[in-house]
Amino acid sequence: MSTAAPRPRAQRRRDTEQRLARDVDVWVATASPDGVPHLVPLSFDWDGEALLLATPADSPTGANLAVGRVARLSLGHTRDVSMIEGEVEVLALDALPPERADRFAARTGFDPRTLTTPYRWFRVTPRRVQAWREVEEMTGRELMRDGRWLA
Repeated sequence: MSTAAPRPRAQRRRDTEQRLARDVDVWVATASPDGVPHLVPLSFDWDGEALLLATPADSPTGANLAVGRVARLSLGHTRDVSMIEGEVEVLALDALPPERADRFAARTGFDPRTLTTPYRWFRVTPRRVQAWREVEEMTGRELMRDGRWLA
């Protein structure tokens, strides 16, 4: 158990933004229309406003994202986590500007445009962000509400 002093909200935001810029994979939680949960790791690219994901259109995650238009994402590990709830925009592979798709491919080492399986892009815009390390940071963990940073 950590005994470190809780980070101020502004530091948690900086840490979360650094993680978004640095990390390549994120846990993606979705649910089907009848409430069946699904959790999968996916590669992503952060452009400063939204996370770009790609997954097969007919996979459970792809179907859930397309129908529900919401997702919950998790970066980090259980003792230093950033949780992101976001709205989902669904894009056909050819709807994304080539330079944006090229950036995703270069950053993640994965280019869904080269595959025969039909993929879609999913752009997740954060609406709520939380970050905490262990129990001492449970208070003040909310960093974004209704798409607006609190710090």
